[in-house]
Amino acid sequence: MIYVALVNSYPVISDAFCALLKDSEDIEISGTYETLNDLIRQPPENPVHVVLLIAYRISEKIIDDIKRFPQFFPKGKMLVLSLFNDEKFILRTIKAGAKGHLGSDANRSEILEAIYTLRNGHEYYAKSITDILLHSYLSDQKIGPEEKEDKLKQLSPREMEVFKLFAEGMSNRHIAEKLFISVRTVETHKNNIMKKIELKTTVDLVKFAIKNNIIQID
Repeated sequence: MIYVALVNSYPVISDAFCALLKDSEDIEISGTYETLNDLIRQPPENPVHVVLLIAYRISEKIIDDIKRFPQFFPKGKMLVLSLFNDEKFILRTIKAGAKGHLGSDANRSEILEAIYTLRNGHEYYAKSITDILLHSYLSDQKIGPEEKEDKLKQLSPREMEVFKLFAEGMSNRHIAEKLFISVRTVETHKNNIMKKIELKTTVDLVKFAIKNNIIQID
C-alpha cells in the first residue's frame, strides 16, 4: 500500500482529490492537511510515502517547506502540483528537493502514475513541466554539433529506445504501450540508463539527451 498525505489549503479541493484517488487499490490517502506544519505536528499513523502538495501561487513558504520536508519524513517523496507554469518557481521546487512535479492539466491517470513512480524511487515530471525545463536549459546553453559521449556506447538498443522516448516527454505508461513492455520494465531500463551514464536526476537525463542530439529541438 502507498500512503499519500495531501497538503492543500482548501478543504473542498482536498475532498475532490480524495474522491479522485479512493478507488485505487494500491493508494490510500492517510491524511489531509492545510499546511506542511500541520502534517509535521500531527503526522498520520501510517508511514508517509508521498506528499502531494498543491501550489496555488508562487510562495517562498512552499520552497522552504520542500527543503524542510526530508528532516521530518526522510523516506517520503514530495510531489508538487502547481496550478500555474512559472519556470523559475518550478526549477526552484526541484532544486529544493521535490521529486515530482505536475501541471494544472494533470488528470487522474497521470497523478496515479506520478505517485507510483515516486514510490518506486524515480522522479516524475509531466510533459508540460519537462517542456519548461527544456526551455530553461536551452536558454542558457548553445547546443552545437558534438560527438556522442563514450558512455552512450554502454546502452543497449532497447535502452536507447527508452531513453529517446522518455527524453521526448513520454510517460512510463506510454513508453510501455509503444514498446509492448511493462511499466516496471520501463522503470528498470531508466534506472539502468541513469547508472550507466552516471546521471542522478531526470532533469540531468533530459539535458544529456539534448546535448548529445538524442532528441531534436526545434
